[in-house]
Amino acid sequence: QVQLVESGGGLVQAGGSLRLSCAASGRTFSSYSMGWFRQAPGKEREFVAAISYSYAYYADSVKGRFTISRDNAKNTAHLQMNSLKPEDTAVYYCAAVRYSCSSYCAESRTYDYWGQGTQVTVSS
Repeated sequence: QVQLVESGGGLVQAGGSLRLSCAASGRTFSSYSMGWFRQAPGKEREFVAAISYSYAYYADSVKGRFTISRDNAKNTAHLQMNSLKPEDTAVYYCAAVRYSCSSYCAESRTYDYWGQGTQVTVSS
């Protein structure tokens, strides 16, 4: 069982930056693929980024602006978000699945564990 806790959300002006963190419990963090998803009001949950071992994947809408990383020694994954836009406003969720997410990293059903979410609000 893995427990995930997100932090780092908040209110930022357009063009600003935020860094989200996802702290994971457990002793085998390095064997998990980690994903970030987001859900805006009235919209479906959508893929943002994932990291599977050393491979990173991004949604087209965030490519070049967001960077996903992980620190296996600290059981933590991060999402660095730069050049934020009002359309990035959403609740951001961290997710985890054991081993590689392979070709399915962008699908929410791939992941077995989810955090409670952290709100990101970007003002114009």
